[in-house]
Amino acid sequence: MSRRPGFLVYGLLTAFVLGSAGPLYWSLLVGSHEKDVVTKRVPPLLPGGHFFDNAQRVFETVDFWKALANSLVVSTVCATSVVFFCTLAGYAFAKLRFRGRDGLLVFVVATLAVPTQLGVIPLFIQMAELGWTGTLWAVMVPTLVTAFGVFWMRQYLVDAIPDELIDAARVDGCSQFRIYWNVAVPAARPAAAILWLFTFMTVWTDFFWPMIALPATNPTVQIALQQLQSGYYVDYSLVLCAAVLSTVPLLALFVLTGRQLVAGIMQGAVKG
Repeated sequence: MSRRPGFLVYGLLTAFVLGSAGPLYWSLLVGSHEKDVVTKRVPPLLPGGHFFDNAQRVFETVDFWKALANSLVVSTVCATSVVFFCTLAGYAFAKLRFRGRDGLLVFVVATLAVPTQLGVIPLFIQMAELGWTGTLWAVMVPTLVTAFGVFWMRQYLVDAIPDELIDAARVDGCSQFRIYWNVAVPAARPAAAILWLFTFMTVWTDFFWPMIALPATNPTVQIALQQLQSGYYVDYSLVLCAAVLSTVPLLALFVLTGRQLVAGIMQGAVKG
């Protein structure tokens, strides 16, 4: 346990980091040059000085500000809703005793095996009947709770909350919801933080359902990126510049919350 990682471990970690950052660096490289950079036999290795010019062209070509705002609203609402409802359901499956609990949990987990494409047509019909097609409600409502989130929180809360703690809260006269709010929610913070970030990224990068539910005049970020490459000629400098711009909010989110996320994970590990 006291041995420090060797050269092989650091080498593999460095290769993994470079491989993960490679696509983003290539997008920044192409997005900061003129449009003919991809046709050169020997591409440049350093970013150019046209990134802000290409960024200006992005905002002039599509309504990118509106796309960023739509994605921010949808991702934040969905991530917050998923954390609340999945923590509530995960606590019920983990600590409450009711008839059919195990069978219902198996059914929830089994829905993960159903491809998303199979539910697109009935989902679109339902959104049309509600009058939500073309609005952000059509994108947010189907993602307010997820089966993966329920399973994730259930698996964490099974061992994170001792049964004796719940019994003690009941003896003190706490209601079931108060036990959930004062006991389960604080214990679930590390897993809830990871679930929030994972859901935020998943919704932010979602393309398939927003492409069907939203019009071109009310896009999310991924739809706006698709609009930039919908012609016969694709300006890769323009598209990859927009891709870098769409990644900046995610990077900023990780920079701002990374320390709190790691601290929450370590706190949960020590308590466990």
